[in-house]
Amino acid sequence: MTRPSTPVLVPATTARLVLNEQALRAAKDIPEQGAVTPSQGPWRADIIALLNGALATELVCVLRYKRHHYTAKGLASPKIAEEFMAHALEETAHADQIAQRIVQLGGEPDFAPEHLAERSHADYDASSDLQAMIRANLIAERVAIEAYSQMIQLIGDKDSTTRRLLESILGQEQQHAEELSDWLAP
Repeated sequence: MTRPSTPVLVPATTARLVLNEQALRAAKDIPEQGAVTPSQGPWRADIIALLNGALATELVCVLRYKRHHYTAKGLASPKIAEEFMAHALEETAHADQIAQRIVQLGGEPDFAPEHLAERSHADYDASSDLQAMIRANLIAERVAIEAYSQMIQLIGDKDSTTRRLLESILGQEQQHAEELSDWLAP
């Protein structure tokens, strides 16, 4: 018994999926640039600037979470303070990943303390009330979620490695926001 053949779908255009040979030849030039290839050229500086903003945000979040970890008081504070430190460590990992990507792109991560507050999308918070701490951290996570969502959209297919990194970080920020939101629930 013969099976009916499956129809072959032919694209409406005659364009083919082929690599850009000129870009491949250009990638052979200037090997000292490491992972930076000519296709990233027009967007590289903008992506580095976006990443330095994200780096500042992560570092400010680390500082805020650590302060809250050490100053949280109240019946629920030991467990919540423990989570603040866990979040601080995850934000530190995000900062490290972002700094590494900036270097891969041929940029310099800006860790200068005097620049952090002006570049950070999130605010530092010195609240002493546990509920205010949770709320401040939730607001910061929501700001980070919005910033990462916008960066992912802006970068699109211009730098798939950076986009995937930001998507991974965004997922963790969303988890943080959900945890914090749960703690605020009555």
